[in-house]
Amino acid sequence: MIRELQPGQRCEVWIASVTGESQLVYRTDDVLLEAPNWTLDGSSLVLNGDGKLWTLDVSEGGPTEVRLSGIPGLNNDHVLAPDGAGIFLSANDGHIYRALLDGGPAKRITDDDGTFHFLHGVSPDGSQLAYVGIEAGDFTQPGRLMTIASDGGATAAVDVGAGHCDGPEYSPDGKWLYLNTESFTSAPGHAQLARIQVDGGSFERLLESDTVDWFPHLSPDGQLATYIRFPGGTVGHPADLPVGVVLVSTDDWTTPLHTWPLFGGQGTLNVNSWSPDSTRFAYVAYPLSDSENTKD
Repeated sequence: MIRELQPGQRCEVWIASVTGESQLVYRTDDVLLEAPNWTLDGSSLVLNGDGKLWTLDVSEGGPTEVRLSGIPGLNNDHVLAPDGAGIFLSANDGHIYRALLDGGPAKRITDDDGTFHFLHGVSPDGSQLAYVGIEAGDFTQPGRLMTIASDGGATAAVDVGAGHCDGPEYSPDGKWLYLNTESFTSAPGHAQLARIQVDGGSFERLLESDTVDWFPHLSPDGQLATYIRFPGGTVGHPADLPVGVVLVSTDDWTTPLHTWPLFGGQGTLNVNSWSPDSTRFAYVAYPLSDSENTKD
């Protein structure tokens, strides 16, 4: 589950502005970095790569490893704790852990309950986590929306229908979980964006599109959101496809404010990558020698 670059492929970490500009901040052909988070002080990005956790200063320099112990290789599902000092992590053993951004020992949160746990959201008060549960790690089975206390314990399911769902993330006010789901269609893989109240109440579709839409991420002020758009007919969220990172107003998900086309997919925008001041966000592209990053 630890991804590597293809021959002739590179990894590019970009920062985009809500006004439409984008800036390449780091490029490498050595390590496949994924899924940027933004630190609370706005100075660095946090990414995974080669099964490890890294920080990347957005102004200069290369990545620095966050040395963790007591945890297997990481995947690309990690979310910072609201206090800015801790981070919740999904590992390749199917469990969720908590650690400090300064490094050190990690503590496992989830139990051996027969499922794989893929973290995506932490509530604003830090007390709850939202994740996707995959029965026995069998990826032919649909993922279920689940929650658990951030210090562990009993899990709870939130019903969003029979289709696969992914990317559950709390709204800044803690009242909603935003996610992508296949509940609205019988077409294989046709994920669409939605939200559901945390108590399982109102379940709302955010837009209807011909594309396959994944991973809605709200800005800290709740006014904007990003998501990744896959070509129609895509099953899952695979790597190495022409995709688009889309910026919208949360008042109108149907009208993109800006779109950044790129070659990527898996790892590009799996977790919330907004800056604390809601003016910028980060994403990762994986161009091959014959592909380029552009913006329309």
